[in-house]
Amino acid sequence: MFHFFSNKRLILLLLGVILLVALISFSLRDRDNVSVPEQMIKDVVGAGQMVFSVPAQFITGMFDNIDSLLNTYEENKYLKSRLEEFASVQAEVTDLRSENTELKTLVDKEADLRSYNPIHAQVVARNPDQWEEKMIINKGTDDGVSENMAVMTAQGLIGKVTLTTPNTATVELISTQNPNYRVSAMVIGGKKNVFGLIEGYDVERRELLLKRIDADIKLEKGQQVTSSGLGGIFPKGIVIGEITEITIDEFGLTQLVYVKPAADFTLLNHVVIADRVLPEVDGEDNGVIKDDES
Repeated sequence: MFHFFSNKRLILLLLGVILLVALISFSLRDRDNVSVPEQMIKDVVGAGQMVFSVPAQFITGMFDNIDSLLNTYEENKYLKSRLEEFASVQAEVTDLRSENTELKTLVDKEADLRSYNPIHAQVVARNPDQWEEKMIINKGTDDGVSENMAVMTAQGLIGKVTLTTPNTATVELISTQNPNYRVSAMVIGGKKNVFGLIEGYDVERRELLLKRIDADIKLEKGQQVTSSGLGGIFPKGIVIGEITEITIDEFGLTQLVYVKPAADFTLLNHVVIADRVLPEVDGEDNGVIKDDES
């Protein structure tokens, strides 16, 4: 009995294989019509493919989008770094152009120094508490700088050296509140030059004070004020500023003149130190007056 059932199963398996081969052969033939069983099988297989292919395509697309986002992020990060580098280079180029223009102007000013050997320097430090009073430059005694040398920019006079070290120097600006700081000056543009002293600085107006000019001397707004050359410290003819207002002092004997500085004391970078070469005069050290400047 058991042997009969085993043969029966074998016969059914063989019949199934034959039927499958026949169906395959039948399906492989070129036909215009598809049988009902084939239609059913194709529909079932197609539906199954749709069920599995749609989620697979979604997952594949999602990973592709993530990969694209990562690539976009890296590209954006790279481009941003390049943009920052470009901005830095552009700022550096702008700064170099500004310095180049300023240095060219300073070179042109060398001809005005005549008896002065110009020493170029750069501002390296300024104390916020003494912003309008002092600054430090990067040239000192090793470079030929000494006390009382005049300091100027391309725009005009700014001060003088008051303290030196081998590699640096402290410059006291003409905008200082030091009562002992005086600059011998002259007003030009009139019928004749008028001499006076720059003494003091009006912080509120941000203007210099020109004093010791007789009350009967006629001055006008807009006239230019330059260094007179008297005193042996500041070169003659270096621009200081221009007159903005003329008043009479409290005693009514001399005029008090407000002078707008030609140089901008808030933006000091490159400066020129004037190393004066004084001519020798027989029987005397030199032919200049030293009592007017201090």
